[in-house]
Amino acid sequence: MKSKQQDSDYNSRQPNQKGFDASAPKPWQKAATYVSLVLLGAGVTFSGGYLGSNTLLSSKESTSKVSLSPGVAVAQAQLPLSTDTNFVTEVVDKVGPAVVRINSSRTVTQQLPDAFNDPLFRRFFGAELPTGPQERVERGTGSGFIINTDGQILTNAHVVAGADTVNVILKDGRTFTGKVMGTDPVTDVAIVKIQADNLPTVRLGDSDRLRPGEWAIAIGNPLGLDNTVTTGIISATGRSSSQVGVPDKRVNFIQTDAAINPGNSGGPLLNAKGEVVGMNTAIIRGAQGLGFAIPINTAQRIGNQLATTGNVQHPYLGIQMVKLTPEVKQQINEDSNSRVNISADRGILVVRVMRNSPAANAGLRTGDVIQKINGQLVTDTDTVQQQVERSQVGSSLQMEVLRNGQTINLPVTTAALPTQSE
Repeated sequence: MKSKQQDSDYNSRQPNQKGFDASAPKPWQKAATYVSLVLLGAGVTFSGGYLGSNTLLSSKESTSKVSLSPGVAVAQAQLPLSTDTNFVTEVVDKVGPAVVRINSSRTVTQQLPDAFNDPLFRRFFGAELPTGPQERVERGTGSGFIINTDGQILTNAHVVAGADTVNVILKDGRTFTGKVMGTDPVTDVAIVKIQADNLPTVRLGDSDRLRPGEWAIAIGNPLGLDNTVTTGIISATGRSSSQVGVPDKRVNFIQTDAAINPGNSGGPLLNAKGEVVGMNTAIIRGAQGLGFAIPINTAQRIGNQLATTGNVQHPYLGIQMVKLTPEVKQQINEDSNSRVNISADRGILVVRVMRNSPAANAGLRTGDVIQKINGQLVTDTDTVQQQVERSQVGSSLQMEVLRNGQTINLPVTTAALPTQSE
């Protein structure tokens, strides 16, 4: 996912992926690095707020049962939809007890620069210099919401990733030690478990049925101010990760103008019925009224896998790509260092194929122009990424590509997205 900058809680960020080759980057090459399915080791920030490019900071009917654990279900009464503004109060009274504060901390070890070990350097500053690796504790605060009476909590991965300790504070003041059951950096979803029974829970809605203009209510702990409520509307749905500025995530975000600040990360975004339709995750610093949330259908799907297995497998191809435009085509064909000649006028240009990746094993090459996947015409990189994400690891995608003016059909068998440690 980006150009990263520190929020008020934590300090660590990660770089974006590199460009197409070692020469001076061309505009189409920069675009290719911005939108990619390689996603090798997509990282997460360790903070109460989520950052992306342009200084991103964090952070209708529904089913009658909510469950993330086999055999565990919770039924709750549906809140009436009222035209009176007091419906917000009804929602907060009903959902508020199930929204929690999450305090996390981790110990970071920092190695001393080599210069500190230079004898000449120590001759002048020896008494003032540390003699070994330095440790510091990083702390952060986020939000979450209880989805099972036995203590399962949905939150953002970046709120708890890498944490040594996780403390969960309920609205009634009770404090529990939380256990991280799993985190998924690709979607920024995590599950935390506390040992408790008969807990208040939220009701999950259907984010696929959201429409712009609907009411949106956010509850969380922004800037350390617990149980803060803000309201607005659903401003848009289906915002791609590249549009939001976090291309290493595989999420189509909900956009809202409900105020979201650092510390809101992991908290619920609710509709007028009091159903959770999203998980708040990001705002854009400097913008007015732009916040983003992970659709609850995505968060619930990932949460189910994390609760069951502790991890999530995402399919991948192993390519970097860019949307083919007349400008991109002209730049490539006029580049004396380019080894390919593009004849197609539209499609998705493959600008890099990772070694030993599914795409490489299938015979996909740099310069190929993807026209269709499983018979569906693809016109932008987000469509390709969605097609891949909707597939299963080990499934076959039928790729129709143009190569040197000829149409070639290639079956590509997806593999599990490698983790950062692999």
